[in-house]
Amino acid sequence: MATTLVLVAAGLVWLLAVRWQIRELYPAWYWYLAGYPVTALRILRSWSKVAQLNDLTVSRRPPRSLLGDVIVRGEALRPAPPRIGFPKPTPTGVLLVVRLHPGQTPAPFIAAADALAHAWRVHAVRVTSPERGIVHLLATDCDPLQRPGIATARTELLSAVVGVLETGAAWVIDLRLVAHWLVTGATQSGKSNLLARLVAQFAPQKVALVGIDCKGGMELGLFAPRLSALTTSRREAVTVLDALVVEMHERMATCRAAMVRSIWELPKSLRPVPIVVIVDELAELYLHDGTREGRQEAERCSTLLLRITQLGAALGLHVVVVGQRVGSELGPGVTALRAQLSGRVCHRVNDPGTAEMTLGDVNKEAVVAAQSITAREKGVAITTDADGRWTRARSHKTTTEEARDIAAKYAELTPTLRTVRTALLEATEGGGAS
Repeated sequence: MATTLVLVAAGLVWLLAVRWQIRELYPAWYWYLAGYPVTALRILRSWSKVAQLNDLTVSRRPPRSLLGDVIVRGEALRPAPPRIGFPKPTPTGVLLVVRLHPGQTPAPFIAAADALAHAWRVHAVRVTSPERGIVHLLATDCDPLQRPGIATARTELLSAVVGVLETGAAWVIDLRLVAHWLVTGATQSGKSNLLARLVAQFAPQKVALVGIDCKGGMELGLFAPRLSALTTSRREAVTVLDALVVEMHERMATCRAAMVRSIWELPKSLRPVPIVVIVDELAELYLHDGTREGRQEAERCSTLLLRITQLGAALGLHVVVVGQRVGSELGPGVTALRAQLSGRVCHRVNDPGTAEMTLGDVNKEAVVAAQSITAREKGVAITTDADGRWTRARSHKTTTEEARDIAAKYAELTPTLRTVRTALLEATEGGGAS
């Protein structure tokens, strides 16, 4: 008897050890074979009770009849939960489709998301409504952002795999789909890492990278060998932005002569190289010392950036703006610029205003989600897609050494922007002479 118990105990220990190793080495297979069936069964068994406890039910009207002057009522009210489909497995969780009763809205489901996660013993439940009368409950088994692997995806020109989404899919920033981006976040929140990852992904591509880093080039200077132009002061930035506007008008003339509406409709032999303008710390371009010269430079930068974002997408000019805070106190031009930056990424922020400025015009729930990011979650952010939907994501870690190596490796691919280079040299020589 004792021998049997020992063997059973040893077998259980072995099974637990194997289970743990399978979960670590093959998480997707473990989820499909072991985690999903248990979670699906738990959802189906508990749905009626969970819906009732979280006010997700409706009460059917009881039958009534009139007997003389007395109203005779039928049986007591019975709460009816919304109908659900069979839980569908995803690589990281379960998708449950809910058909709402007439008069129901997604709001109660959004409020009950945490309660549903606790009841079903999952990491989190996301609520979306793809169409009227339908709610999708996406339950994730674990947080894929805790240990993001290198998610893979097919990338084309002007697209970059920068991290992983909370669904486990690759986080791809595609400038052909969303032309201009705004990235915000507090110090040590992950902005610089995302920027490094983005540049590292664009480095092997046939694109020109222009850096505007008014913090003396401390961030973008790492990629100097791969940059077609790098400015380290506002005066240089004005010069380069002016040259980019000239370049933009030249591309307009080329498209007009070929009778097309964008450079992508031109023959490859005539198509100019795409340009990605990266602005690190936008506030340095807008804040000034109150002097006439400083005010004029700031206003000029604001105007030029706005023109590029308004007209540049069809002409192959794309802008990525990064900043700790992007508020109206920087000037009226900031609000107009933000409206043109349809792609949004918001890391952990120090004040609600920045989250509201970044995501408020996209979705109020996204603002709340951004404010819930903690200091321990470096690299975690709320981002939007081409359809305006938001999700949590985390960028892959890119070290300083990796950034330098990538810039050096692809330095020979750096295109020469003659207009920009000439203007920057003239500005540098002029500043030195004065």
